[in-house]
Amino acid sequence: MKMDVEEHAREAGVELTDAENELYDRQIRLWGLESQKRLRTANILISGLNGLGAEITKNIILSGVNLVKLHDDKLVTEEDFCSQFLASRESLGNNRAEASLTRARALNPMVDISADTQPLSEKNADFFGQFDVVVINGASNEELLRIDTICRELGIKFFATDVWGMFGFHYAGLQKHSYVENVIKYKVISKPNEKVKYETVSTPVQREVEYPSYSNWLEFNINAPNYQRKLKRDGPGIILLRVLQNFRSTYKRDPNYKTRLADIALLEQIRDELVPNSALSSDTLGLLFAQISPAVAVVGGVVAQEIIKVVTKMEAPHRNLFIFNPETCMGYVEQIGVH
Repeated sequence: MKMDVEEHAREAGVELTDAENELYDRQIRLWGLESQKRLRTANILISGLNGLGAEITKNIILSGVNLVKLHDDKLVTEEDFCSQFLASRESLGNNRAEASLTRARALNPMVDISADTQPLSEKNADFFGQFDVVVINGASNEELLRIDTICRELGIKFFATDVWGMFGFHYAGLQKHSYVENVIKYKVISKPNEKVKYETVSTPVQREVEYPSYSNWLEFNINAPNYQRKLKRDGPGIILLRVLQNFRSTYKRDPNYKTRLADIALLEQIRDELVPNSALSSDTLGLLFAQISPAVAVVGGVVAQEIIKVVTKMEAPHRNLFIFNPETCMGYVEQIGVH
């Protein structure tokens, strides 16, 4: 696998400079020198430079990776200014990836940052093979499935993510992923006949976990009885995700605030066709326009955190679908295709 073979060769010859040790001192204290070295060799693709893409980009650049490729073939619109802080207001009408370069590079001059404006549909395995982690934001299910398949063949870690209004998700397609997890145990340190005292002992344990492909989400039955029983606990987030992705596939766009009432009606129609009498209310459908900064901050922060976990191989990444509920403003993880 790419991150199990090529990474070791790269890490072996990596030494942080004095400037890097000083800049990343706080992070090194948090997750250790070896983890920072792994980050220093990582090449990351972030496709889709809307507000969510900007949030992920910021966090990944600040973590101290080797290279970040910003990819987008869309132009900056007024809607982007709800949450896209890397593109200036003067960049309206310019390409989003290119408009984000100046502020992105100012975040961390030690990271190699460049832009690509070619349509995602024209990118093949040679392009994706340059990266250790591929993050795709704002794409159709058909495109996400195509790219996940390429990444699985190449051994590249894959994340699909998106935010609509106050709702967001990410799906982790990591194939076989190995990581180190600290197992906490409590050791009795008191002597006989004394009040019992415990000492916390942390033991690093190597684990390996299989992450199913993106096709498992596409095949997931949202009407299955065992999932319907979870709706009261978690809310209808998965139904909402399926409705939004169907809207995008059908109309080749996302719900737009300029056609709000008409688009809510279209969303209701898709909802009723997919899940008759569902718990997904029309009020919730009204929370799905533009990308709202608080939701972008949460989902983008979670995605960046998961990328850092994957690269450093410290702690277990979410397995495998993260949902941010717009009604409760809370996130939860659902296991899809996991047996």
